[in-house]
Amino acid sequence: MNLPDPRNSDILIHVGGQLKPRAEATVSVFDSVVQGGDAVWEGLRVYDGRIAELDGHLDRLQNSAKTLAFADVPSSDRIRTAIFETLAANGMRDNAHIRLTLTRGEKVTSGMNPRFNQSGCTLIVLAEWKPPVYSDAGVRVITASTRRNTPECLDSKIHHNNLLNNILAAIEANVAGADAAVMLDVNGFISETNDTNIFLVKNDQVLTPHADSCLPGLTRQMILKICGDEGIPARERNLSLTELYTADEAFTTGTMGELTPVLEADGRLIGDGSAGPLSKRLQSLHRSFAYEHGVPLPT
Repeated sequence: MNLPDPRNSDILIHVGGQLKPRAEATVSVFDSVVQGGDAVWEGLRVYDGRIAELDGHLDRLQNSAKTLAFADVPSSDRIRTAIFETLAANGMRDNAHIRLTLTRGEKVTSGMNPRFNQSGCTLIVLAEWKPPVYSDAGVRVITASTRRNTPECLDSKIHHNNLLNNILAAIEANVAGADAAVMLDVNGFISETNDTNIFLVKNDQVLTPHADSCLPGLTRQMILKICGDEGIPARERNLSLTELYTADEAFTTGTMGELTPVLEADGRLIGDGSAGPLSKRLQSLHRSFAYEHGVPLPT
């Protein structure tokens, strides 16, 4: 098994209330996440003994579970304890990423109907040694033919595990030899990439799509707050592909990738094809913000 980080071969994973070695960390074939991707999740990052936006992630997890009518949902305090226990068991205090998953739980028989769920939720805390997935230098993107889900069909504010919409776009990026795929909404406006939010910079103004067909990401929210604190003009509005192609700068945001400059889109260079000055400045400000404002781990 060729792992990106060999240390992850021996990690302990919190599943169903117990810490288990990687090879034993499993869920039932009757679990809702297996039966229909019926689960919600969060990605969290650990910075020098602090978890960035922990309260925001736990609130969003609870909101997603409530929207999907999960029963017997563990409290945020209980989930927080499971996270701290997992990090402590693995000796992780920096440069780690947590995939937090809450499924509807195990069913008494196969099928999609939640009436078959009678055991309460399954909590999974998967912490890995993992740096940001994208290079600080920047990425190349293409536009996917797969459109982002509309709220009329599946609200993107539910942070759910049914990710086929995004995976189809990721396949398009892989085939094209790009790092990620920009997804449009049903009206042809930019929504987000297959795994991150997206920002443009034009005439020193920071622009990002409305959070209608995209996830209102917590890193996205952090960047908007930083812009406000630093006096950098920023606004949300509909953005077209032409505006992406002709932007002075562009960048993506997300817990997995942090802030990543976009260098090229559909073969068009963004700006001069290198990370722009405002992107670099926000990259540095975001990292400082994450290190200083996260929830401290128990000592």
